Amino acid sequence: MKRCFLILACVVLVGCERPVFEVVGGSGLSEADLKDRWLVINYWATWCGPCITEIPEFNEIHHNPRSDLIVLGVNFDAPIERSTQQADLEKMKIEFPVVIQDPASRFGYEVPSVLPTTVIVRPDGSIAAQLVGPQTKTTVMQVVAGAPITG
Repeated sequence: MKRCFLILACVVLVGCERPVFEVVGGSGLSEADLKDRWLVINYWATWCGPCITEIPEFNEIHHNPRSDLIVLGVNFDAPIERSTQQADLEKMKIEFPVVIQDPASRFGYEVPSVLPTTVIVRPDGSIAAQLVGPQTKTTVMQVVAGAPITG
């Protein structure tokens, strides 16, 4: 009986992958969720006018049917209370996942000091671009496609 319990416990623990990033209002993102995917990491704040104007563009990218691309948000102000985190998402009308831990250290870039900033990470974990200022779906998808950014 003890042996069966240990085997069952091992199977359950192997199947449970700890999240790499906690997500506001969600269970988080695992290593498997990020594997072989482009990451579009958007830094925003509720007081940032250009951030407010670009959020619909990131919502549109998020709803893009590409399975190799994930949009993640980072609330620059990093509120600690869950109710404030959720209220900020609702205020900004954000439809994509917003991570609680800043991914900068994981991918080896400095936390942006200017908002809005968007960091695009290739599937291999290297940085494809750091875009400062409001972005559009077109500018982001140009980086993902490997095309030079215009306009």
